[in-house]
Amino acid sequence: MVHRLTIHTRGQGLHEITDEVAAVVQRARGRTHDGGSGPVVEGLCTVFIRHTSASLVIQENADPSARHDLEAWMSRHVPEGDPYFTHNDEGPDDMPSHIKAAITATSLSIPIIGGTLGLGRWQGVYVWEHRRAPHMREVLVHVTT
Repeated sequence: MVHRLTIHTRGQGLHEITDEVAAVVQRARGRTHDGGSGPVVEGLCTVFIRHTSASLVIQENADPSARHDLEAWMSRHVPEGDPYFTHNDEGPDDMPSHIKAAITATSLSIPIIGGTLGLGRWQGVYVWEHRRAPHMREVLVHVTT
């Protein structure tokens, strides 16, 4: 079954959704070895964002400076107002947001181990909002066994 999460972003930046994704995994049911149904103990969690101007990343969730530095690096390499960009119907952050989404990820695959996301100690799942204005982003979460 696919679960839909609505994520309200505050504008550009990394917005952690680890807890929301983990909650879907905790509620997921799968087939057991005896043909019944029970909690998913081992499997795969696929996370997909349904947008072209936001993306998904797994990033450090302990020190906010890591996220700040990543955002600053991306802004330097894909700046707003680049005179070569022609797609600017929604403002100067329009084309840069599409490029940032294209070079990051729109889906993630995370193993489920022991009934929980198999993330590392300092890893978190983030929606990376590339637009300046707040948005409502739809993220699909699918758990398989």
